[in-house]
Parts: sequence; C-alpha cells; structure tokens
Amino acid sequence: MDNIKLLIDFGSTYTKVAAIDLDKVAIAATARVPSTVDTDITLGLEKALEEISAQTGIGGPEKKNSLACSSAAGGLRMVCTGFVPELTSKAASHAALGAGAKVIGCYSYKLTSREISEIENTAPDILLLCGGTDGGDDAVIIHNAKMLARTGEKIGNIIVAGNKSAYDEIDAAFKNSQKRVIYTKNVMPEIGVLDTAPCNKEIRDIFINNIIRAKGISRARDIVGEVIMPTPSAVLEAAKLLAEGCEGEPGFGELMVVDPGGATTDVHSIAGGNPSSGSVAMVNTLPEPYVKRTVEGNLGLKHNIDSLSEFTRGKKLPPDFTAACRSFHEGRLPRTPAEIACHELLSRVAVEVAVNQHAGRIEKIYGPTGEMLLQHGKDLTGIKTVIGTGGPVIFAADPRRILEGVLFQPENPLILKPKNPRLLLDAQYILYAVGLLSQAEPKKALQLAKKYLEQI
Repeated sequence: MDNIKLLIDFGSTYTKVAAIDLDKVAIAATARVPSTVDTDITLGLEKALEEISAQTGIGGPEKKNSLACSSAAGGLRMVCTGFVPELTSKAASHAALGAGAKVIGCYSYKLTSREISEIENTAPDILLLCGGTDGGDDAVIIHNAKMLARTGEKIGNIIVAGNKSAYDEIDAAFKNSQKRVIYTKNVMPEIGVLDTAPCNKEIRDIFINNIIRAKGISRARDIVGEVIMPTPSAVLEAAKLLAEGCEGEPGFGELMVVDPGGATTDVHSIAGGNPSSGSVAMVNTLPEPYVKRTVEGNLGLKHNIDSLSEFTRGKKLPPDFTAACRSFHEGRLPRTPAEIACHELLSRVAVEVAVNQHAGRIEKIYGPTGEMLLQHGKDLTGIKTVIGTGGPVIFAADPRRILEGVLFQPENPLILKPKNPRLLLDAQYILYAVGLLSQAEPKKALQLAKKYLEQI
C-alpha cells in the first residue's frame, strides 16, 4: 500500500475527500458527494470513502489516520462584543474571522436588553467578549459580562479576551452561570496593537472539543481521524503556507485567495498592505492584520442571491436573469447557456464587490498645505498572486473572467486592488487539503499545492 493520507472536508453542500500519495506528493483520488449532515454525517462520508477505496484500495488504518475540517451545520458561528467599534470590536471580529468563524453579530459599548435578546435568538456557537485595553476602561466589559451571565443556554461558550484588569469581576459575574467561560489575552492590549493569536487558539480548541460534537459531526470520529479545524481556517492555513513557504520550499510571497460560495464570499490576503506611494499616509486606527480574512455574508450564490443580485444593477443582464436567480436560490445548478451566463455574472460580481470591501482605499482631503492622501486599510496593488477557489470559480466555463473581478479598476482608482497579479485556479479543489496537510507535512503540502494550482 502506498503512503496515502486522507483529507476530508465536511461542507454544508458536499463532503469532499482527497487521498494524497505522500511519497509521490500527488493526488491519488478525490471524491465529492452530497452532504448528509442534516441526517447522519457518516452516510455521506461512507459513500465518499467507498469511491476513494475503489480507486486506491485503502482500508481502515488509512481512514483512521485521516484529518478533517468542517463548515457543515452552519460552520462556526460567532458573536463579538467590544467597547469602541473601530478598536476592540473590530479587533474581536478580526480574531473570530482569523479563526475561521462566521461573525453573525458584532456589538459595541454597553449591551442593552434588546441586544441581549438579539444575541440569544442567534444562538452563537461562541460569544467573544472583548473591551478595553489592559488597564484601560473596564466598565463596559464588566457590564456586558453581567448581562451575558443572566442569559439562557443558547449562549453556552464565552471567550473573554479584553482588559485583564476586569477578569476577577467578570469571573465573579459568571460564577453560577453554568456557562463555559475561557479567559485569554486581550485582543487589543494597547492602542494600536493587535494580538489575536492566543484568542484564535482558544476558539479552535472549543471548536474541536465541544462544537463539532454539538453539531453531530463527532459521529464521524468512529470512522476517520480528528476534525481539527473549521474549513475556512484550513484554507487560511493553506494561504499562509503558499505565501510564506517553509523550510526547504519557498513560497509565492504576498498573495490573495478569493472563495465565492453558496452563502458567502470569503477573501484572504497575506500581505503587509503598507502604502506603495510615499505621498500617502496610513490612518488606520487599528493595524491591519498581515493575515486578513473577510467574509461578505450578503454575497452568496445560493442563500443570499437576492442581495447579491442587487449589485448587478446597471449591468447588462442575460435573458431570464430573475428566473435563473430564483432557481439558484432553490438549489438548481446552472445548466442551460442562459443559466450559465447568469451564474458567471453573479460570480464575477460577488468577487468584485467582496474584494472592493477587503482592499484598502485612498481618501483625499484638503488642508492648508493642499491635497493630502490618506490610506484606510491595506494597499494590495502590488500583490503578485491571486488564487481562486470555491465551486462558482472552479466549475465555471470561464474562471478567468470571474477571477478578473479582483483586479484594479482604472475607473475606481482609489480602491487599492491588485494591478498585475498572475491568476491561479484551485482546479482540483484541494486548498482545504493543503491546509490540513500543512499541520503535519508542510513541505509536502506546499509542493502539492504548487503542482496542482493552474495558471489561467
């Protein structure tokens, strides 16, 4: 038997399995079957493994030695709270997104009773409680802790990552609450400093140890190995590896990954983003993370297609556009030429708008000395590599046309998008597998990605 590693992604739509021959650093087989997470996740998994076994002959030992990620059952859903919107609340969102979560709510200042009700109704998997620099304001985070301590079982997991001076009072507030409360370092220990890594680790630990069981995903453990991270986190790990390289294998340098999907469009940038022109001043109130992930929840090709289609206003639409959108929302995949044209237009718009939101922008102001240029967010104009992944790009008839939505637009010169990158396609749908494999075999994971990413 060859040295085969199985890598699995439990998605909301499909369960995907990649069998990687580690000796040859090559894909031995792949399988993609409809997800059965709503009934019994093992049914879809067993079917996918049967396909893999038929192609490779793998047996029980290889299955138990596998690694998996998951975005099934809604993925990892988080609510963030902080003090000032552009500071600790924003830092909390960066921490959650960087851990592969979907931020379904973000609140600032003292929580009101109405906001507490809203949060309870969303029933987040984890609530991230932040606020105040270390030694700074503690009134807001203590108030919010006391409000959250009175909530019911819909808010069960809380990570505290705020002003450490408040932790004793927060601990007292939660003492008899029956909630799982984890304390970690402040995501913004002082003004202008972002420290999300310790919080990222706690989020991932709760995901592995508690949340996958609550979502019924842990049943797969009887068949395969561990589910070690959310799928977006696996893609982010792959992006970091591709950018930075590892010992004995160089990376690509600063890059972006764009991932349109049925519910959201994710954008990752692994880049410093400093101004490329000496005449531009950076004005971010909070440092932009070098590893940055944004999620546009209104840009989905299935679940949020109504809001996505709003962005097509002013564009020339293919025939029967409205009917096609309705069918995509109901789960139909594009088949006819008209449907394919509609889907590609929507995919291109999703990529374009999501990258517009992710990239930094220039603001012109005028003072006593004349015009000044201020940069908000990251300057990504010098990015040399952009990778497209996700079904709407991978399975498109013209993936390049969709991915060109990331490019700098002369008609919008103040948005700092890549000007002349090469465009790569994750044609084999393996970025999640690269991210999983990177945890144990980074050099082979990077070589695998380089072998199968296709320039378009």
